[in-house]
Amino acid sequence: MTMPQPTRILLADDHALVRRGIRLILDNEPDLAVIAEATDGAEAIEFARAEEPDLAILDIAMPRLTGLQAARELTRTLPGLRVLFLTMYDNEQYFFEALRVGAAGYVLKSVADRDLVEACRAAMRDEPFLYPGAVTALIRTYLERARDGETPPARTITDREEEVLKLVAEGHSTKQIAELLFISVKTVERHRSNILQKLGLRDRLELTRYAIRVGLIEP
Repeated sequence: MTMPQPTRILLADDHALVRRGIRLILDNEPDLAVIAEATDGAEAIEFARAEEPDLAILDIAMPRLTGLQAARELTRTLPGLRVLFLTMYDNEQYFFEALRVGAAGYVLKSVADRDLVEACRAAMRDEPFLYPGAVTALIRTYLERARDGETPPARTITDREEEVLKLVAEGHSTKQIAELLFISVKTVERHRSNILQKLGLRDRLELTRYAIRVGLIEP
């Protein structure tokens, strides 16, 4: 009887020590195998396209593209890929955004040694895995919206504008952003103008403060 192939995992986190620790946890399981490591969201997309893993485990706060931004692209272009978020943020905003981009689970780094392996297996069974606090938030928010007859608020800026905003806040020039996103300099300038207008901001400093406040970059 042949043994089933282990789940092939892409791990993306910008901290080498975190990746090392998570890899030790996963590689110790016979049904799980880390086949690639990425240091940011853009690299995660490149590796996912090249290696075709079964599961991507993404940190949320990473350079160039966040895990959330990378997940939007991955779930759109690689529909068979499952995505888990492994994060330090016990934050309802990130949790709901993770669900919106199609994540199969949301695991806190503080309890990764306890929850991550089961979250990986649940994802491969097409079952959601949420930590207890996230389940509570989900139920509470659903009940509140049902009671008040509310619908989820629309996002202020588009996915592409968010990508441009993050790169501007990280200090990239217009030309560098155009090269990173494979768009023209004029398109970058148009996106930046739209972002400033939509958010009511004036300059790069205010954009950077906003990006920190909403978790696109770390302070």
